[in-house]
Amino acid sequence: MRVVVLLGGDSEEREVSLSSGCQVADALRDVGHEVVALDPVGGALTRGDEKKILTEGVGSLPPAEIGLGEADRSSGVPARSGAPTRVTISHHEEIFSADVVFPALHGGTGEDGTLQALLDLGGCTYAGSAMLGCALAMDKDVTKRLLRDAGIRTADWLMNPIAEEAVERLGLPMIAKPVAGGSSVRLYLLDTLEAVRETIDVEGERSRERGVSPDMMYEAFVAGRELTVGILGENALPVGEIVSEHDLFDYECKYQAGMAHEIFPAEIPDKLARTLQETALEVHRLLRLRDFSRIDFIVDTQGDAWCLEANALPGMTSNSLLPKAARAAGMTFHELCDRIVHLAATRSPGASL
Repeated sequence: MRVVVLLGGDSEEREVSLSSGCQVADALRDVGHEVVALDPVGGALTRGDEKKILTEGVGSLPPAEIGLGEADRSSGVPARSGAPTRVTISHHEEIFSADVVFPALHGGTGEDGTLQALLDLGGCTYAGSAMLGCALAMDKDVTKRLLRDAGIRTADWLMNPIAEEAVERLGLPMIAKPVAGGSSVRLYLLDTLEAVRETIDVEGERSRERGVSPDMMYEAFVAGRELTVGILGENALPVGEIVSEHDLFDYECKYQAGMAHEIFPAEIPDKLARTLQETALEVHRLLRLRDFSRIDFIVDTQGDAWCLEANALPGMTSNSLLPKAARAAGMTFHELCDRIVHLAATRSPGASL
C-alpha cells in the first residue's frame, strides 16, 4: 500500500514525533509498503533526513527548554521560529494519493483532532482515532470529567488555580502539567507552596508571551507503581510497569536509554493485570478511541488503580511503551506498524489489503 507517515508538526513534541515517524516509515518499508515521510509544516523528508533523525534520536531536553527558534537538533527539516506554524495538508498531494495516512504526530494540532478533521474533510483514510477521540483524549480536564462520571477512579484536580487554593484542596506534593500536552513536557512535581506559586507565575508568563491561555492542570499526587496498558484494535496488550530514575517519568527518562526500567509484562498479580486491561479498554471506548492507544495508571499502596490519562497517538520510538507492550505480546515493531495500517485500511473500500 501507499502510506504517508505524518511526523514533526508544530508542537513542543516535534522532536519526539520526528523520531517516532521515521521509525514507523522505516518499519513499513521493510514489510513492503511504499512510504513517504511528510512533515506538514516542513515538507517531505529525504531518506538522508530520515537516516540522520534515526541516528541522532531524541534529545534530553524538550524544545521548550532549548529555545523554539533553534534549528532542529535531529534533522534538516526547518525549525519553528516566531509565531507557531499551522499544520496544513491541502498543498501536500502525497496525502490525497495515499491508501493510508499514518499520523505519528504528538501534541498540538496533530493530536487534538484538528488534523483528523482536515483528513476527514479531504476524504483520507488514516490510522488512529478520529477527531472526537483525539480531542477528548488530548484535553486532560475533559478526560478526567468523563472518567469521574463513568465511575473510573482518577485523582482530584484543579484548572489554573490560585496557589493557596490548590494546596488546600489537593495537598502536597502535587503534579502540574499542561491540560493539552504529552511526552512529559512541562511536567512538575511540586512539594511546597512556594513551588506551586512559582510554577503558576512561570506558566502564566509563558502564556502571556505567546498570547495564549495557560491551561495548566494541578493534580493530587498519588504515590504508587506506574503502570500502562496499550490497546491494539479491540485488544489490551500486556501491562507494563515503568520504574524511573527520577521522581517522575519525565521527558529525559522517557527518551534517554537507561533512565527508566520498563518491565513487560509487569510483575503484578494476574487479577490486577486483568483489572487494568479491562479498565484500559473501558477508557479507550469511553473516549471514542480507535485502532491503537495507551492508557496510563498509578496503582497505590492499597492496590487501587487510578487512571492518569489516555494517549490517542502514543509514542512509536524504539524506546516507547506501546512497541514494548506489543513485543511482550509476541509482535515485532514491524508487525505492529503493519497491523495499524491494516486496521485503518479496512475503513477504505478501495485499499488493496
